[in-house]
Amino acid sequence: MDPNWNDNQPIYRQLRDRMVALILEGALKEGDPLPSVRTVAADYRLNPLTVLKGYQQLVDEGLVEKRRGLGMYVSTGARVQLRQGERERFLKEEWPHILAVIHRLGFSAEELFAQTPALTHPAPGPDKPGPDNKE
Repeated sequence: MDPNWNDNQPIYRQLRDRMVALILEGALKEGDPLPSVRTVAADYRLNPLTVLKGYQQLVDEGLVEKRRGLGMYVSTGARVQLRQGERERFLKEEWPHILAVIHRLGFSAEELFAQTPALTHPAPGPDKPGPDNKE
């Protein structure tokens, strides 16, 4: 986690967002423990109550479960739930702005896809021959 905090949002919210990113990226998987409140507080010089508030948001959202005496763990289905929510948020909040820029600059779908070769030409899997994976 990046120890730099910005002034645009409360730290507990930024901490929550960083944990969400770790879950979405797969760095924290279902059943994995979250770093302890004390560890995070000490490592990032935060008040433990701030860390607890960020973690509590994750609990309230059903992404993390408390296990009495053991700590907090990523809930089953958390990544799927987050991905679905993030996709909906992206389509409602970010995509309209991106689409407006695309239209303003006059891009065609072909021009955009030409700039994203990984999407238009997926990398071959381990069982398919490709430039670096010859049989």
